[in-house]
Order: sequence, then structure tokens, then C-alpha cells
Amino acid sequence: MTVDGLVELAATVNPGFFVIAAALFAAIAKGPLRPVALLGGPIVALVVLLYAPAAGVEVSRSEFLGFELALYRPDSLSLVFGLGFVVAALLGGIYSLHRQDRLQDAAGLVYAGSALGAVFAGDLVTLVIFWELSAVASAVLIFARRTYPAWRAGIRYLVIQSISGLLLIGGVTLYGVSHGGFLMSDLGGLADGVLLGLFDVSTPGGLMILVAVGIKAAFPLTHNWLTDAYPNTTETGAVVLSPYTTTLAVYVLARGFSGLDALVWIGAVMAIYPIFFAVLENDLRKVLAYSTNNQIGIMVCAIGIGTPLALNGAAALAFAHILFKGLLFMCMGAVWLRLGTTKATELGGLHRTMPYTTLFCLIGALSISALPFFSGFAAKSMIMTSAHAGQGLYAIWLILLFASAGVLEHAGIKIPYFAFFSHDSGKRPQEAPFPMLLAMGAAAGLSMAIGLYPAWFYQLMPFRDAALEYLAQDLFTARHMLEQFQLLAFALLAFLILKRARLYPAEQPGVIIDAEWLWRRGGPWLVHALRTPLQPGMFARMGGFFARHSSRAGAALFAPGGWSKARLPLSQTGVLALVMLAAVLALSLAVSRAG
Repeated sequence: MTVDGLVELAATVNPGFFVIAAALFAAIAKGPLRPVALLGGPIVALVVLLYAPAAGVEVSRSEFLGFELALYRPDSLSLVFGLGFVVAALLGGIYSLHRQDRLQDAAGLVYAGSALGAVFAGDLVTLVIFWELSAVASAVLIFARRTYPAWRAGIRYLVIQSISGLLLIGGVTLYGVSHGGFLMSDLGGLADGVLLGLFDVSTPGGLMILVAVGIKAAFPLTHNWLTDAYPNTTETGAVVLSPYTTTLAVYVLARGFSGLDALVWIGAVMAIYPIFFAVLENDLRKVLAYSTNNQIGIMVCAIGIGTPLALNGAAALAFAHILFKGLLFMCMGAVWLRLGTTKATELGGLHRTMPYTTLFCLIGALSISALPFFSGFAAKSMIMTSAHAGQGLYAIWLILLFASAGVLEHAGIKIPYFAFFSHDSGKRPQEAPFPMLLAMGAAAGLSMAIGLYPAWFYQLMPFRDAALEYLAQDLFTARHMLEQFQLLAFALLAFLILKRARLYPAEQPGVIIDAEWLWRRGGPWLVHALRTPLQPGMFARMGGFFARHSSRAGAALFAPGGWSKARLPLSQTGVLALVMLAAVLALSLAVSRAG
């Protein structure tokens, strides 16, 4: 068979299978064969994507228990996410060359291949299989740290991901049986050639699928698997973990729930609340985990808006996020490799002996901060414009504006400042190994290429015409760029003033606990309470106490002239909001000190 024939044959196979097959080779490869195993699978997958069949065609179909399945269905939406995953696999493979660990090599490739396979799945059964495989492989990356804290974090991660998987299996089963099939093309509708709207949340199956995907996307109160797992991996584990799980969830949300109003507010909350914890967090890898939650929230908000420009923005930010967040995790991984820590209280002054890592970290920081001519600006601007132009979305636009300023503070400034500048820690580590620098340089170069020459990037968007129209009319206008420069300049000025006045929260050793309280403190407390013998009359006294105080609170709240009937003037409402915000910050600081 000729080379062209082999390429045509390979182009009919879901590219995720090539990366998973490479994982089997990586599990036994040694010496010079190891780079071939790490990079060969992603390179083949990239070639397959370049020769992908016509968009929207179900390339391979099969029968399963009387239902038709489609293992490979490419279109413009899956192509953006698929290319992002392939690039992440290549960069992760290069970055991992310094470390000889076949367990992490194999698990990382299975993880990448599963995520890649999922975005090209043409039916729900195939999606579920890849979904579950990615959960198991990613948990192995946490266990590969081979420490007791990593083991505990891995168990918690696996439990939460298993809950997500079980909900997805149940939801897909209900949804597929009720609709008479599992093919995505039979469940959704086409919008300019893009298959959208697979799931109806008014049905039990659709709601279960939304909850399952929400757990994987780190929706509020389900997010702590993210901040718990990333800091407990090796330097390569965090880099491999960062691109896939949450981004895969974003893809499923875009494919199945675009235009769902609830996602607008869920995303807005996700974009806001991590900022406060990231300001106080001492471990810089955990700061990046909170930042991931912030960026995923912006994508979820865009999916909820649901316009072609907003969906373009979500896909573009997902791709750009893979690059700049992966780059920042690479930089912190290099610091961890040389010093064994990424805690801000133990770092500072590292730019003296790690200049290249410092430079790449600054490029990642500028990209995530959406500085004009960097990748974050080219991606995030479409979302901001969609929110500003949307009917009744002005409050959402303000929230996203605040979130954009917040990400500059905690990821754009805090990460490079406390790691490489700030006070001099007196530590003089060696520069990162060459494979690490090569991967960081590639990620930095791609981030700058997107920002400087976004036309090629916009042509990859699911709604290409809308993206190119936005590029021609809005992206590089003087007003748009001036607004972004002003936002970033004032956020930087606020940071400098707070630092100068010594009002910026000082970095302190400890663990920030938000919803993690449920399993770190609440779980042990509940076990202890259940083991404690009950005293006679305890329930009677508790009932009387709650009855008395609830009746008083109800009278004060609902009686004529009570609190629920009062209307505060606008000025007092603003003061009350500031007081509540101050209380949240004070509580976070107190918890961090107690931890």
C-alpha cells in the first residue's frame, strides 16, 4: 500500500486511538525509543487531523446492542478542541523527556488520547467510554507522585470523577433509550454546519448529563478536586493534567447545552469566586488551579450566551488556555523540580539563575491577562464583546470585566512576581533542563503567534465567518485596545499601591480551605459526632432551641415592617455589598491562617 493510501486509511480512524496505542509502546520503551513513543502518537494524530474527512460526516459506524454508533465524527467545533489536545500532548511529551517514568508516560498518553477520542466521538456511548478512560488515566498521574498526600488527593479525585462518570452513564442511558438511539446527529440540530443542542435539561437524562459534565468542569461547590489534585502531582503531572479534563467538559457543554441561560450565571460565579482564594493562596501551583477555574468559568458563561461569536470565543479561549496555562504550569514545574517547592513564602529572586524560565513565565502571564497582541486578548475579546452586545447581559459583562482584572492580579502578576522577583530568597537554582525550556518556548511562541497574527487562528473557529468579521471590524480597533490597556494598567496600579501601602495580603504558610471543608474538616467532624454517645434529652433540647430562634427570626423577617419588606437606598445597598465582600475576604484570611 502506498503512503497516500496509508494516510487515507488512517484518516478514517478516530485520532485518539493513535495516541492510546502509543501509550502501550511508551509503557515499555527505553532509551532512544522513549521520545518516539512520547511524540510519535501525537504526531500521527496531528497528520490525521490535517487530512480529516469532510466536516459532519460520520466516518466509522458500527452496531452495538441494536444501536448505531459512530466512533469518528469530525466537524469544525471538534477540530478546534482536537488540535488543542494534540498540541498539548506534543508539548507535554517534550516537557517530560527529562524524567524517566514510564508510568507517567503511558498514563499521560492514555489521558490525552481519551480526551482526543471523546471530542471526535459521534455517539454518546463512545463519549462515555473515553470519558471514563480519561478519568482513570488522570488519577494515575496523581498517584504517580508516590507520596501519602498525593495518594489521598488521588483517591478524592477518583471518587469525584467516578461520581461524574456514573451520572453520565445514567443520563446517557436514559436519554438514548428515550430518543431511540445514541447518535449525536439524531439528537441535535445544525447551526451553520455545527452540530449543537444535543441535550434537553428538562428531561431527567439531560439534567443528569449536565450535572455530570458540571462536576468535570468544576462547577461551584464541585470544584475542589481541581485545586486539590494539581498541587499534589509531579512537575510533569500538573502540566499533563491541566489541558484535558475541564476543557473536555467545556467541549461537551458547547456541543450539548449551548444557549442554556443557567450556564451564563454559573460561569459568572465560577469566574469570580476563585479570585479571592487565589489572592490568599501561598502555593503558586494551587493559584494556577484557581485560575483555571476562573478561565473555565468565562468559557462556560460564553457557552450560556450561545451566539456564534460567543461560541467562537469559548473555543478560542479553550485553545489559548491550553497554551498559556500549560506554559505557566511548565514554569512552576521547573521551579518545583529545582527547589522542591512552589510556595511563594519560600521563593523570590529566581530570575537571577533561571532567566529563560522567567521570560517564558512573563509571556504566559501576559497571555492569560489578555494583553493586546497575546493569545488571551484574541480569544477573550470575542466573549467580552458578546456579553456587552447581548440583550440584558450588562451585569454579566461587568462581572467578566472584574474577573479579567482579577486574573491579571493573581495569575498575571502574583505568579511571576513572587516566584522570580519580590524579595530575594537567597536560592540560586540551575536553569530548567533543555527539554523543559524547549516545550516552554514552543508554548510561548504559539501564544504570541495567535496574538500577533490571529487570522490563521480565527479560520479554525467553528463559525469562521463570524470570527473573521470580528477580526476585520473589532479586534484591533483603537477603542477596544485602549479599553484593555486601561483595564490592565489600573489593575497593575492597584497592585502596586496595595504593595506600597502594605495592604496587600502577605503570603503566609498554610492551606486555603473553601468547599474542601466538607471532606477535610466536615467529614471527620461528622464521623466523630456519630461515634459520640447520645445524651438523654439531647434531641428535645435541640428542637426547643431551633423552634424558639426560628420563630423569632421568622417574625423579624416576614412581619409587617420586617426586613423582607424594607427597601434599602442604593447607597446603603452598595455599602452592604462592600461589607459582605470584606467579610468574605476576612473569613478567607482567617481560614488560611487556621489551616
